[in-house]
Amino acid sequence: MTGARVVLAIWEVAMMIEFFLTTFRLIRGNPQFRSLVFLVLFMLLVGTVFYSLEEGWSAVDAFYFSVTTLTTVGLGDLAPKTTIGKLFTVVYIFAGLGIIVGFIDTVAKETLGHQARQSGSEEGQEDDPAS
Repeated sequence: MTGARVVLAIWEVAMMIEFFLTTFRLIRGNPQFRSLVFLVLFMLLVGTVFYSLEEGWSAVDAFYFSVTTLTTVGLGDLAPKTTIGKLFTVVYIFAGLGIIVGFIDTVAKETLGHQARQSGSEEGQEDDPAS
C-alpha cells in the first residue's frame, strides 16, 4: 500500500468511528432519534422475516437483501422470485426508504455539526489571548 492509500484508509476508519459515536450520542440524547432507530431496526426485521419465509432464503441472505434494498445499493445478486415477494419489495422500498433516508440524514447532520462545533471551538482557543 502506498502512503496515500494508508492515509485514506485511516481517514475512512476515523469517519466510520465518528458515525457510530454520533449515532450512540443521538440514541442517548434524542428520543425522536431513538424512535427512528427503532423504525429502522423494525423495517430490517420485517424484511428479514418475510424474505426468509416467503423466498426461502437464509436469515443472513434475507437480512443482506433487506439492507441493500433499503439503502438502494441493490447489487442484484439476490432477487425475489415469487409474485408476492416482488410486490412486497415494492411496498417495502416505498415504506422503508424514507425511514432510512431520515436516519442517515439525521446522523450526517449531527456528525457535520459536531465537527464544525469542534473546529470552531479549536479556532476560538487559538484566537483567545488569555489561553
